[in-house]
Amino acid sequence: MTGTENRSHLDRRSLLTRAAGVGAAAALPTAAAGATPASASPASPASPARRHPSNWPDPEPYGIADIRPDLWPREDNSFVLPLELRPRDKERGLVWMRDTYVNRFVVDGRPLYVATGTTRVPGLEAAGPWNDGIFVWLSRSLKGPWKLADTTRIRPGAEKGKVWSPEFVGENRPGRTVVAPWQEYWYDEQFGKRGQAWAPELHYFRGKWYMVACMGDHSKKVGSFMLVSEGGVEGPYRLVEGNVDKPFGDSFIGGPAFIEPGAYHHIDGSLYSEGDRAWLVLHNNLYARFRDDMEDIVTTTDLPLFKQTPYTPEPYLEGAYVFKHGGKYYLLHAAWDRTLINADGSTRQAYDTAGTGRVQYQYDAVVAVSDRFEGPYSRRWTAGVGAGHNNFFTDSDGTVWATFFRNPAFGHWSDPSRVADAAVPGVVRVEWTGPQGNRLYVRRRDGGRG
Repeated sequence: MTGTENRSHLDRRSLLTRAAGVGAAAALPTAAAGATPASASPASPASPARRHPSNWPDPEPYGIADIRPDLWPREDNSFVLPLELRPRDKERGLVWMRDTYVNRFVVDGRPLYVATGTTRVPGLEAAGPWNDGIFVWLSRSLKGPWKLADTTRIRPGAEKGKVWSPEFVGENRPGRTVVAPWQEYWYDEQFGKRGQAWAPELHYFRGKWYMVACMGDHSKKVGSFMLVSEGGVEGPYRLVEGNVDKPFGDSFIGGPAFIEPGAYHHIDGSLYSEGDRAWLVLHNNLYARFRDDMEDIVTTTDLPLFKQTPYTPEPYLEGAYVFKHGGKYYLLHAAWDRTLINADGSTRQAYDTAGTGRVQYQYDAVVAVSDRFEGPYSRRWTAGVGAGHNNFFTDSDGTVWATFFRNPAFGHWSDPSRVADAAVPGVVRVEWTGPQGNRLYVRRRDGGRG
């Protein structure tokens, strides 16, 4: 996570349209009548009727999801990035990606856009029980062309664009760890080959490239780690000292039942920087300062908590991310909107805990705002329907964008009629309601007045 006002480093995630040569996306549900999926070309900004759009009244009680069509990534406000295809992507004609991350940095006086995310190996339907590491794409423009990072000089025999993988364990040297023992592939009778990297983010801070990512549920230890490049954006990367033995933070009981006790740490790590200082952000409410040398966090136990306004009950949240805009701090989370049919036949959609009759519908982006990084943060609002586990970033013109991927695991985008259009590297335009409203929303029609 990084602040937008630090123009030398920062920007985040993507939206929804298919790349050139790929068919149109599936139509949105009846509840979103009039909202269509994004097309292959970037959206054009609407002519604002006033300086800043207005805030929408919040659904009540607190925790009810806002599912209005204006908050969907649509044809008029979003598109899918035309990322260079790898050999594995040719059949689909589009990169399969979850946890899409996009950012813009200024390097040597020129803008450089980066894109990465969770990808899968050929033959598997998901990024588990194993995948083969982290790929990076680069561009001078958000519109492209997007090319895989040129890693061929570092590893001539490896797949282009792959900057880190458990496969690189053979590159370890005394005093230089590329893959820690807890990150290596392993095998068992239940799943076979296991171990995967999730939700990577790429950051440019104090003239160096840092990659924050997470070893997923099928790894020996589950949790967040950070890599630092010893060259350029393409690497080579090594693990920071603080992650040689374990992920960041303490272990606790969490995740699926097959995770061994003591193996689960805080996931979905992110980096936020401001000036010459940087913080680690962990789901769903923890943070820590990085040491000046960036080799570890200052506090490794009893990490401080963001001061938030929780829902009642507070559901499981993922993908925490901090973005600074207009002098305010925005804390993003991914939350499942769960549908429940009430006794009177009406429908309740809320950011709720799992339970009988509560069906996952959309993986939304919910956001809160504060005057301070640590909080206290306001009540959350729905910033984007189906745009969860994302990041915000600004383009070279100062326009704010968010990323999205359309979660194929459950809910709306898991339906057989739509799953082919899920797991995409998408970006959606974002609007700010100004210094009075201090909200960021997916760009709504007519400033949200419709």
